[in-house]
Amino acid sequence: MQMSSFEGAPQVLSDFLSYIDTVKGKSLNTSKEYFYDIRTFLRFLKVHKKLVPDNTDFNCINIDDVTIQMLSDVTLSDLYEYLAYTNRIRGNTAASRARKVSSLKTFYKYLTTKKNYFSNNPAKDLETPKIGKTLPKYLDLNSSKALLSAADGVNKRDYCMLTLLLNCGLRLSELIGINISDIKTTTLTVTGKGNKQRTVYLNEACIKAIKIYLEVRPKDKVKDRDALFLNKNNQRIGARGVQLMVKKYLNLAGLDTKKYSTHKLRHTAATLLYRHGNVDIRVLQEILGHENLSTTQIYTHTESSQLQDAINKNPLSGISSKEKRG
Repeated sequence: MQMSSFEGAPQVLSDFLSYIDTVKGKSLNTSKEYFYDIRTFLRFLKVHKKLVPDNTDFNCINIDDVTIQMLSDVTLSDLYEYLAYTNRIRGNTAASRARKVSSLKTFYKYLTTKKNYFSNNPAKDLETPKIGKTLPKYLDLNSSKALLSAADGVNKRDYCMLTLLLNCGLRLSELIGINISDIKTTTLTVTGKGNKQRTVYLNEACIKAIKIYLEVRPKDKVKDRDALFLNKNNQRIGARGVQLMVKKYLNLAGLDTKKYSTHKLRHTAATLLYRHGNVDIRVLQEILGHENLSTTQIYTHTESSQLQDAINKNPLSGISSKEKRG
């Protein structure tokens, strides 16, 4: 873990982040989310306990002096005060507050059961804010074809990346992490969340797109020779580079860049597989690398036209009253 990313963290928080990284096997991005969530809480705690002057800039509050005793003195009421603060003052959404609750629960569970610093866990009974269910945004089949057409013949690397995103439902981190050595004849090994590897099967479009791209991929002065996708400096392409690429072709295809993004292409692949490929929900779970089936179930949404069609197919739909209306 790049601990420099967590500058200013007290030792207890640094130890927790190391635990998340080495024992739980979480990614650096996940560790950063824990750090940001808990840092915000510790800053709030110092304000709430009047340990800093009233006019102190919240974002400049140091937390390196937070002690085990301060964490032990926290009550369930303090935690709810914190959630109220994130709602009223910071304007966090229910989803954001739910993530903060999860971070606090994990942190305090570590303090009480793994390190045994104290026995009382104030976050044990902390309730998670309810999150309203929303349907994932995705491109329909025609829009997906338009996006691919926008890159076809323009840039073989970009076309290959879009093909993999739309056909395989890869996460952004999985796409940029692909190595040439990960590619076999009809399969691809990707590393997902929690550094878990899975096998992704490649269809004809993916196999062909990879083959065509490899024919033009730079070979000289490449800094990471095994990286599949390279940027203009012949280094492994980064997340921002892919996001800008996707935005470029969304624009060229006449699609709304405020509505669609790189991650929405993952939603698109999952929806197309389920709707047009008649893929079983558990098979889809394996393809997407979801740990829980409930995560995959958001892609089983239906359109109003499908609901109307289902009603029309009811065997009783052709039976109407014989009563004549005057």
